[in-house]
Parts: sequence; structure tokens; C-alpha cells
Amino acid sequence: MKELSDARMADAGLRLLVKRDDLIHPEMPGNKWRKLKYNLAFARSSGATTLLTFGGAYSNHLGATAAAGAYFGFGTIGVVRGEEHLPLNPHLRAAVEHGMRLTYMDRKTYREKTRATVIDALHCEFGQFYLLPEGGSNALAVRGCAELPAEIEEDFDVICCACGTGGTLAGIAAGLPPGRRALGFSVLKGGQFLDAAVRELQSGDSGNWRIETEFHFGGFAKRTAELDGFIDDFERQHGIRLEWVYEAKMMYGIFALAQRGECKPGTTIVAVINA
Repeated sequence: MKELSDARMADAGLRLLVKRDDLIHPEMPGNKWRKLKYNLAFARSSGATTLLTFGGAYSNHLGATAAAGAYFGFGTIGVVRGEEHLPLNPHLRAAVEHGMRLTYMDRKTYREKTRATVIDALHCEFGQFYLLPEGGSNALAVRGCAELPAEIEEDFDVICCACGTGGTLAGIAAGLPPGRRALGFSVLKGGQFLDAAVRELQSGDSGNWRIETEFHFGGFAKRTAELDGFIDDFERQHGIRLEWVYEAKMMYGIFALAQRGECKPGTTIVAVINA
């Protein structure tokens, strides 16, 4: 944990602490490992030898799954949204270097990837596999992410994370002690659907969380000059280079809410950096 000394936070009467979950492992950082942890154990106990999962071309989850497969002896298949683009971007290239087999799925079919007919077709093509959902978010992933709050020794009021599928937020909120709240920042345009996703992942609603949908900067894997400027300034002030797909959008949102006066003075905020 690190407390950031920043005039913008101080002027708003707030404390901002950073939990560097990205330092858990260089290839399976933060929530990626937390989501995989119990899924890998279950896959092993069920006799699976291959993991299949889904993601966009910039998915950190695909890379983490590929790394986990290499370290723990699983074959891995990554179903990538959209058409193939060569040369591979760094995310997909790293996955291939860890032995992941990539296959591409058109966007219409990808939107229906949870349907039995789509899964059956994948089994026909690739044989038996342990299915990890997009982003790795399922009940076992929530269980892993729920362990995070207990690791924070500092007292705090609000804990923040970036949201792609809602699994990390669902788990963190489920693991919070009474009186504390979780705040997710959607990196997706139109991220209002994540409310239902979090409730489904929790098999209910812990009632101690909400999602901000304003700070997506155009959508998943989209960026603007304003966001890039924020990343550069944050690095100059605090020595941390924020990853732009997820973490920079969350951090920008935290500062924006603070400067608008939407956070009660005296509040201590924890920002979880996962990538």
C-alpha cells in the first residue's frame, strides 16, 4: 500500500491509497490471478487438460490465461472477438508465446458466445476443455477477488477498481466488512449493463457498491489525448505509469469525482491497480 501525496486530493480533504495488485505476478497480475486461482484448482480436480476462454484483441485476461497454462501445465485456447489482424499486437503475441492457440470469432457470434450452440461448436472443433468466461468472471473468480479487502491493513471508506466484466467489483464488494463501499469504473461505453452482471455474479446484491459509467473515453481499448496527458502527469507526480485500457480510466475518474466535490471530506479511498 502506498499513500499518494497529491494537492488535488488534499484540497478535497481526501486520502488516496494505492494497492499495487499488479505486482502479484508480472504475467498474471492482480485480479487476473485472483480470478484464475480457484478456477485452475477446479479445472485440475475435474481432470481438464485444456483451458478455453474469450477476449478482445487487447484482453489482459487472454495473456494471463496463456501464462497460467504454461506455468501449470494446461493447454490454452483463446477465442478472440473479431477478425485476425497481423502482425499480432503485444497482448496477443505474448499469449501465443506462452503456447495459446488463437481462433477468431465474428462479432455477431461473439455476442452469443454463452449460448449452448456456440459452445457445442467449439467443443466439436477443439474437443474437451474447461471453459473460462470472458474476463474470467464466474463464481470461483468472485471467491478469489473477495479475498482482497482482508489484505488491506489501513482503515478506509471506499475501494475502487476498473470494471470490464464486473467480476472484480463483485468479489471485492462481497469481501468488504460492514460500513465500507466499493466503486467500479466501467471501461466500456454503455457500461450500465454491468449492474446486472455484478448482481448475477454475487447471486444477489450485497448493496455496498455502484458503478461509474462516465469515464470510458470512447469505449474499450479507446483513448484520448486528455487521458494520455493524465497518464503522463500522474507518472511525473507519483512514479507510477498507469495502464491505459483499465487503470488510467479508473484513476482519472477518482480525481474527477474528487475535484467535483462528490466525495465527503475525510474520506479515505483505496485505488486497486490490477494491471
